[in-house]
Amino acid sequence: MKSGFVSIVGRPNVGKSTLLNCIIGKKIAIISDKAQTTRNNIQGIYNDDNTQIVFVDTPGIHKPKQRLGKYLNKMAYYSIDDLDIVLFLVDASEGLGTGDKFVIERLKSVNKPVILVLNKIDKMSKDEILNKIVEYKDLYDFKEIVPLSALKRDNVDRLIEVLQKYLPDNIQYYDKDTYTNSSPSFVISELIREKVLNLTEEEVPHSTTCIVEKFEEKSNIININACIIVDRDSLKKIIIGKQGSMIKKIGIQARSDLEKLYGKQIYLELFVKTIKNWRDKERTLQELGFKEIE
Repeated sequence: MKSGFVSIVGRPNVGKSTLLNCIIGKKIAIISDKAQTTRNNIQGIYNDDNTQIVFVDTPGIHKPKQRLGKYLNKMAYYSIDDLDIVLFLVDASEGLGTGDKFVIERLKSVNKPVILVLNKIDKMSKDEILNKIVEYKDLYDFKEIVPLSALKRDNVDRLIEVLQKYLPDNIQYYDKDTYTNSSPSFVISELIREKVLNLTEEEVPHSTTCIVEKFEEKSNIININACIIVDRDSLKKIIIGKQGSMIKKIGIQARSDLEKLYGKQIYLELFVKTIKNWRDKERTLQELGFKEIE
C-alpha cells in the first residue's frame, strides 16, 4: 500500500475545504464564502484498494492582525514544512494576486514535491486554463499542474492519480473506514460555526468561535450542548436575534448537517457567551483549543 501526508495550502477562500470534502466524500471541513474560514489543520483520510492519503486542510495564509491570525499562519507553515507533499491551491478564475505570490515565495524554501492545483476551472474557457498554466509555470518549478473544479468534482480523480506517484510510504496509518482524525467535538463545533458564518453579516464571523461542552451519544440519539463565543455583547445580541430567531436558525441548520453525518437523531442546545478580545488573549486561545506551535 502506498501512503503519505499531503498539505493543502493557499491563500484564504480558494476552495481548500471544498476540495478536501470532495476527495473524502464527507463534510469534515466547513465551507463559507468568507475568508479565513478554516482555523485548524483538519485531517481527512482518503482510502482506496492500494492507497491511503492523509490530507491536511490548512488555514489560509494571510497578513495577520491579531494573535489568532499569527497562530493560523503558523499552523499553515508547520503543515508545509512537516508533511510529504504540498498541494498549492489557487483560484484560477481570478488574477494572480499578491497573496499567491507570497505563498510561492514561501514554497521556494521547501524541499519536497509541490503540486499546483488550479481550482474553479468550471468558470473558465480552455484557452483561459492554458494561459493560467503558462503564467504559473514561469513562477515556480511545480512537479505537476492539475486543473480541476472541486465544486463540480471535475478532474479530482486525476489529482489522486498524480499524488499516488509521489507518496513516499508503505504504511497504513488508519483503519480503512476512518475518514478523519478530528474529534467529534471539533467537527460539531466547526459545523455550528459554519452556520454562524453563513447566516450573519461580515463583522460577526471572525469574532466568533464555538466549543462543545457536552457530547452524549446513545443508541438512537446524540445530546449536544455547545457554546458560541463572541468578543463583544453587541455580537451576542445579533447571534441570539430577535426573540431568539437567529440562534434558532443556526441550531436548525447545524442539527440537519449533524444528523446526516451521524445518521442519528440530534438534540442540540446552543448558548452564547461574551469573552472580550478573545482573539488576542494567548491564554484564552489555548483554552479554546488553539495550541501554540513551537
